[in-house]
Amino acid sequence: MRVTKVLADRSTKADRHDDAALMARVAARDPAAFRAIAGDHAAPMRRIAYRMLGDATEAEDVAQEAFLRLWQHAARWRDTGSGIGAWLCRVTTNLCLDRLRRRRTVSDEGVPERADEAPNADALIEEDQARAAVVRCIDALSDRQRAAIVLTYYEELSNMAAAHALDMNIKAFESLLFRARATLRERLVAAGAVGDPEGTP
Repeated sequence: MRVTKVLADRSTKADRHDDAALMARVAARDPAAFRAIAGDHAAPMRRIAYRMLGDATEAEDVAQEAFLRLWQHAARWRDTGSGIGAWLCRVTTNLCLDRLRRRRTVSDEGVPERADEAPNADALIEEDQARAAVVRCIDALSDRQRAAIVLTYYEELSNMAAAHALDMNIKAFESLLFRARATLRERLVAAGAVGDPEGTP
């Protein structure tokens, strides 16, 4: 099930005021304010990290590291209008990209398949196999292309919010997303997960 956007649209004046007030309290080392932010944003951060990294333990580590950075740098936080969620999204995405780069330097092995935990029923198995094929194709994208797909289609961020998370201007992000979609489509066709739009065998 797709999740309603929770990161990109915190743009009302009240939300910005609340974010600024919360961060001021965190800067003053108020644990209640920190818990409030974690309660609002931990699930999306873990979800982004899991879809980027494919590992629940790593996803939890990344989310914790993102919140640690928020705690450590709260005094330097400035309200730019995009809110705490957008800042955390950007930090989480960058942490994931760093981990993916490190993975490539220590291993040439392919990305392992994720465990199939679906019930042993034919229809569910077939559906899960198709989902697994999509996951493998996304995992095979370049790191930034994968991030573009995850942020846009799984987290349902606007192009502007996703571009901000990747520290890109909107035109560069839209170009990245176009290439990511084209590459993903090619991989899905090659894997037999979708039909060939040209109708070739």
